[in-house]
Amino acid sequence: MTVESVRKQIEEENLDIEVVVLDTSTATVELAAKSLGVEEARIAKTMALRLKDRDILIVAKGDVKIDNRKFKDYFKEKARFIKAEDIEEATGHPIGGVCPFGLSKPLEIYLDISLKVFDYVYPAGGDTNTCIKIDVDYLGEVTKGIWIDVCKE
Repeated sequence: MTVESVRKQIEEENLDIEVVVLDTSTATVELAAKSLGVEEARIAKTMALRLKDRDILIVAKGDVKIDNRKFKDYFKEKARFIKAEDIEEATGHPIGGVCPFGLSKPLEIYLDISLKVFDYVYPAGGDTNTCIKIDVDYLGEVTKGIWIDVCKE
């Protein structure tokens, strides 16, 4: 799948998004921020979690972490990240390229309110050297993401 599936979704849904392909790695928040010349917080990291009955994605500001208490209060269970060896099967993207676009199967997408401090952010673009620059409100609109508060600084 990778970046091709992201481009396919963008084309099929006529989204106003451009995939940026870089010569350097964007596989971590730190590498992506360095490659783009932006602060780490502006990288929209996509976390893949496994609930008892389904997999979900949470997109959050690059410098935050899941707050276990907030997560459990919202989802009524403990936060469990999808194992590294299962990421590609669950999302269609490799580790370092997971994003809310071009998924291999439908997943519920949640957007942490930490993103709202920015006008635009950079989620991954389906591969370890790609990203997307996107307006935060547009990200919510095109992903049909549910806004939640489950992260902490």
